[in-house]
Amino acid sequence: MKHSLRRYGIATVAAMAVGWLISVNASGQAGGTAKKTDTSAATTPRTADGHPDLTGIWRGGNGGGGSQNGPKKDANGNINVVLAARGGSGANFEIDNAIKRRSDPNKPAYKTEYIQKVKDLDDNEATEDPAFFCKNPGVPRLGAPSQIVQSPGQIVFLYANGNTFRVVPTDGRPHRKNLDETYLGDSIGHWEGDTLVVDVIGFTDDTWLDIAGYFHTTALHVTERLSRQGDTLTYQSTVEDPNVLVKPWVETPRTMHLSKDLLWEDPPCIEQDGAHLVTKEHH
Repeated sequence: MKHSLRRYGIATVAAMAVGWLISVNASGQAGGTAKKTDTSAATTPRTADGHPDLTGIWRGGNGGGGSQNGPKKDANGNINVVLAARGGSGANFEIDNAIKRRSDPNKPAYKTEYIQKVKDLDDNEATEDPAFFCKNPGVPRLGAPSQIVQSPGQIVFLYANGNTFRVVPTDGRPHRKNLDETYLGDSIGHWEGDTLVVDVIGFTDDTWLDIAGYFHTTALHVTERLSRQGDTLTYQSTVEDPNVLVKPWVETPRTMHLSKDLLWEDPPCIEQDGAHLVTKEHH
């Protein structure tokens, strides 16, 4: 039996795009006025040390974990996993939010000599995007964590995308010395008022900042900010790479909502489509 678990495959994209449209329509009016619950009005829980408690599963906006419909076998015996279009990570993270991010006027500002390279990478995204070939999307492309587990001295970020995790020390320690370059970098956190600030360095250059060919170098420095108001989590990152960017790129904030769902194990990503591509369609 052939397994095609490439999260950004064309067939899966089509199915998720339909699901996204259905989700958008369902969120509007259907035989009456749809009501939206304001969860941000809830009291913000705090830990024993007085900081906002970010613990929980976070959905919506981006990177909040998709809700899986389960494996589906097509007529050719290929198995695809489709995520419900509710704004999450994994394939749904890329599809549901790529539509929005491509139209977002807030783009990273590249130095003149690198603008053509970005365009070339974007035009050839299907063959050049590392995430298309089952590599970790990296930070900040992963977006907000799907689940947060907060404890004294450290916070753990869990992602539905590839069963990824990050451990963020908050005990005042500095970055590790002699860092090896990695997809997720080296993270340390501290609090600025009620906002968790995560400083990340030590990246490989084998990831993109986002879709559309937004490459970076190993000089990448990312600062993430997470704040909670009631049952709403706001995530924003600032990207610095003096080698290729004219100025820091402050991403558009992303809003998540507390959920009672469980985080599912992500199926393995097995890339089997690359050798059969016949167009340069964006995934």
